[in-house]
Amino acid sequence: MMSPVAECFVAFLFGSVAGLLMQRSRFCNTAALRDAIMFKTYRNTKAMLAAMMILTLGFTGFMSLGAGHPLQFDVGLNTFAGLFLFGIGMVFAGACTVSTWVKTGEGNLGALWALIFTFVGMFLFSLVWSASWWPPAPQTMTGQINAPALQLGFANAQTLQQKFGVPAIVFGLVQFAVLFGLYRAILKRERAHHAEHVKHQQEHAKGKPVETAVQNA
Repeated sequence: MMSPVAECFVAFLFGSVAGLLMQRSRFCNTAALRDAIMFKTYRNTKAMLAAMMILTLGFTGFMSLGAGHPLQFDVGLNTFAGLFLFGIGMVFAGACTVSTWVKTGEGNLGALWALIFTFVGMFLFSLVWSASWWPPAPQTMTGQINAPALQLGFANAQTLQQKFGVPAIVFGLVQFAVLFGLYRAILKRERAHHAEHVKHQQEHAKGKPVETAVQNA
């Protein structure tokens, strides 16, 4: 068991390494989705899927051993509304929260304002959701389905392990398989696109001498 000081040191070390990797790789969750949809480029998408696969196995593995402290939060209408608004904000800001932190550290004032108003927006939305409670509406967020309050409760690999007696890693492997399937599909799409590009280049190279001969004639 680590002391609080040791835990803080490990967290600082891990955060510093993760921040350096994010800054050097220019990773961005917004770009992972935006570039795949709009520009059909998947560099960030593959990185995001790879990170999700590693984290899935890591977290569920720790849960299977009884270690770790997974977050538990209810999912409800407020979650979907918040995610939708947050997604719009990411598109307008041109970056996700991770890359916004990185850009702020690099001295980007626009990213700093986006970061500040991210927290302002979350605070204001919590007040709108419940004007009399803080944290918002704990009386409706009990972890169970609450239809009148539009709450779906919460579930994760740990709660499923406790409920069904199946190790959390099993659920992690299922999610890993789905993510790996998406990763393989992207690789297949990229290979097909590359093969088509090479084919066009070869056809263009074959047709070029003919065009040159006709022009010289």
